[in-house]
Amino acid sequence: MSFGTGIEPGPGMQGARRLLLSVRPMFFPASVLPVLVGTGWGARAAGGLDAVAFALALAATVGVHAAVNVINDVYDDISGTDPINTGRIHPFTGGSRFIQNGIMDRRAMGRVGLVMLATAGGLGIVLALLEGPVVVALGLIGAALGVAYSATPFQLSARGLGELAVGIGFGVLPVMGAAWLQSGRFELDAFLLSLPLGLWVFNILLVNEIPDIDADEAAGKRTLPVRWGLRGIWPLYLAANGLAWIALAVAAAWGLMPFIVLAVPTLLIAVAVYVARMLARGAPTRSTLTTAIKATLACHGAGGLWLAAFAWLS
Repeated sequence: MSFGTGIEPGPGMQGARRLLLSVRPMFFPASVLPVLVGTGWGARAAGGLDAVAFALALAATVGVHAAVNVINDVYDDISGTDPINTGRIHPFTGGSRFIQNGIMDRRAMGRVGLVMLATAGGLGIVLALLEGPVVVALGLIGAALGVAYSATPFQLSARGLGELAVGIGFGVLPVMGAAWLQSGRFELDAFLLSLPLGLWVFNILLVNEIPDIDADEAAGKRTLPVRWGLRGIWPLYLAANGLAWIALAVAAAWGLMPFIVLAVPTLLIAVAVYVARMLARGAPTRSTLTTAIKATLACHGAGGLWLAAFAWLS
């Protein structure tokens, strides 16, 4: 992989601000909320909170997320999808635009991504020394899925597997890993609790890819929206939200959780139906897509906060 020659982020506060914006922190709830949910559930099972493990896990997970965001920008520039993406909806789709706007070039962006990845890896090693090697395996799988999402030769995003990889990497793995760090066990209830977060973030990516369909298709990035079109996407979007509800309903029916866990996810079904109906009409406007993206982000945020509160307080 070649990042070319390039400019550096720059000194002082301006450089720090550039670095912060380059990693797209507005999407960090996708990595923070699963760790909060898993930690709360694991601490509940263990009868107490390991605050050091929680802090290290949170920092490492956010570090991987930041690295993945930057690396994705680099490879989307290399593949050509971001440079030709005129349908993007800022700031949700089309990447950070740092490379295309000349703020940082590939080399600088690549260096940021590698530093973030190395930092997360260092935190993971500290966690492994404190808690055992299992966390290393989970962290490596999560980081590998994130990098393979866009990096050659894997390019999961171009093979119709990127959405699934993100759902696992920002749902199942961080919840299960954070719960294990607290309790030392992998439990079915934690797995069922992780599925809604994975499915809600799956939907975020699915909707965010819709404005990018033309650019992605032209660059050979065959995401699910490129492969299936809007007629295939809206039923999948609705099904993902329905499966999130079903996972929690199964946990409640088996006595693993009280039925109150379904309160907010039930309301989110109505939001999902609203978004799916907008998409089902075909040829959505920018305004419609922006509404759909914001509603989907709100579903993930509200659902994640609800499950975190449930995990910590139930």
